Amino acid sequence: MPHYKAPLRDIRFTLNEVLKLDEHYQALGIEEINSELMNALLEEGAKFAENELAPIYRSGDEEGCHFNDGVVTTPKGFKEAYAKYVEGGWPSMGSDPEFGGQGLPPSAGIPISEMTGTANWAWSMYPGLSHGAVATIEEHGTDEQKSRYLPKLVTGEWTGTMCLTEPHCGSDLGLLRTKAEAQADGSYKISGTKIWISAGEHDMAENIVHIVLARLPGAPEGTKGISLFIVPKFLVNEDGSAGERNAVACGSIEHKMGINGSATCVINFDGAKGWLIGPENKGLNCMFTFMNFARLGTAIQGVAHSQLAFQGAVEFARERLAMRSLSGPKNPDGPADPVIVHPDVRRMILTCKAFAEGGRALVYYMAQLGDIVYRGKDEATRKEADSLMALLTPIGKAFLTEAGVESAIHGIQVCGGSGFIREWGMEQNLRDAKISTIYEGTTGIQALDLLGRKILQTQGASLRVWTKTIHTFCQEQADVAEMKEFIEPLARYNKEWGDITMAIGAKAMQNIENVGAASVDYLMYSGYVTLAYFWARMAQVAQQELAAGTTEQDFYQGKLATARFYFKRLLPRTAGHKGAIEGGLECLMEITEEQLSL
Repeated sequence: MPHYKAPLRDIRFTLNEVLKLDEHYQALGIEEINSELMNALLEEGAKFAENELAPIYRSGDEEGCHFNDGVVTTPKGFKEAYAKYVEGGWPSMGSDPEFGGQGLPPSAGIPISEMTGTANWAWSMYPGLSHGAVATIEEHGTDEQKSRYLPKLVTGEWTGTMCLTEPHCGSDLGLLRTKAEAQADGSYKISGTKIWISAGEHDMAENIVHIVLARLPGAPEGTKGISLFIVPKFLVNEDGSAGERNAVACGSIEHKMGINGSATCVINFDGAKGWLIGPENKGLNCMFTFMNFARLGTAIQGVAHSQLAFQGAVEFARERLAMRSLSGPKNPDGPADPVIVHPDVRRMILTCKAFAEGGRALVYYMAQLGDIVYRGKDEATRKEADSLMALLTPIGKAFLTEAGVESAIHGIQVCGGSGFIREWGMEQNLRDAKISTIYEGTTGIQALDLLGRKILQTQGASLRVWTKTIHTFCQEQADVAEMKEFIEPLARYNKEWGDITMAIGAKAMQNIENVGAASVDYLMYSGYVTLAYFWARMAQVAQQELAAGTTEQDFYQGKLATARFYFKRLLPRTAGHKGAIEGGLECLMEITEEQLSL
């Protein structure tokens, strides 16, 4: 099977040349990091991903996690790799120095997360959710809660979870039944069962801090009556050490399609001691700090699966001999040509490449918006960045994960029968990828969030900010002859995006169900146009470097070639999504439930 190799050149291209890392940090007055330090972090992160995580990618999947009477043991090598991760200081990069963090901006850790995730997504889920727990406590916790939990969460000695889903309620959190009862000492007694809790129990850290949604007695019905609680596996002593065991137990672990090295747990809270975080009945608002972080992390997962599929497919296609090129032998001294010469194999490989590299630009850009939200120098700038990030989050989460699944399928297909068996590693990539379109809000839920909450409920305000960003770029490049092949279609699709939005809004006024009927196709349309913007920006940089006489001709020519492929073979998919949107609601609802069951 292929061994993951971190795409450092492309990561640096995206950070330094497209997104102007140094200019971004200088504008925010961030002195803790620059491109030189970032390059050093990337080198070390790549070594960890390639040498520690990639070797246990397949073995972790085949062994899986072990469950024995409430005790979960992770696959061989996972615990040791995590110890090295903590020793290297990786968990603390973006956290507050007051609690042992390094104080780096949030965006600095995103490329590291991409590399560790691509090398071994199942392993990366253990530290991944801890970042969200830290962010939630930092933003909503009391000073006492911060001092009690953050130091060891920040260092990675402890890990964190998010506990939302229950057996009878998934994404509709208004139905949750977990109870919280106030105690005389200021704590709460938490009782209920949560399911599908990633890293809910394991042997890699000495304590696990659960962030739990529960309902107080007499709370309002639905999502307005949910509160948020900190519930540690082990109660914390006054000196910050882990003390006696709390009434929290793992009832079982799930047997899953993929990410088998990640423990997905049923967690039972049997009168466990917990502490309210944030105001009563505002738990879902506080949890969104966690959920938004997790959704950005899931967008990274889409990039990871596209990147892994691309690497595996290219390696196989270069070596595998099959048939002759239609235009004549390309390997005349061999019995057949390598399959990489065949146009359809190129189509699949380039699709993976275009999604991986375009997705990388989108995710890193979103991370920079996060920097501005937290460290922007004026309220107007912070507010605009927050609005843009809110708009792009469902696109990043849902579009990129759907693209990751498609890429994983292409990775298998390029390898043919070899891709379908375990030895080449491509089938694991697909099994691991599928969950990304489901957790942290399914594609359908993200689509409703984008079209309903983020666009129609704001009368298109956030969308106009983004389409204006694209429009401004198109205007700046309108007179550059070399950019015409990218700018003209981008400008056309950008305008059409607004027209489609207005048409859906008009239909929604007649029947609100039209929003649900159009939402997924609308999200996919939005994703293709958004990635087109980033591919046009990458093409612009590539052309400038080539015109300046770069010594890296192949790299920049490859960028231009991939941009052309994206615009000519992937961006036109928007027409199909537009047509489906125009197909309307009636054809979905005409058939009765009885007819469906025949």
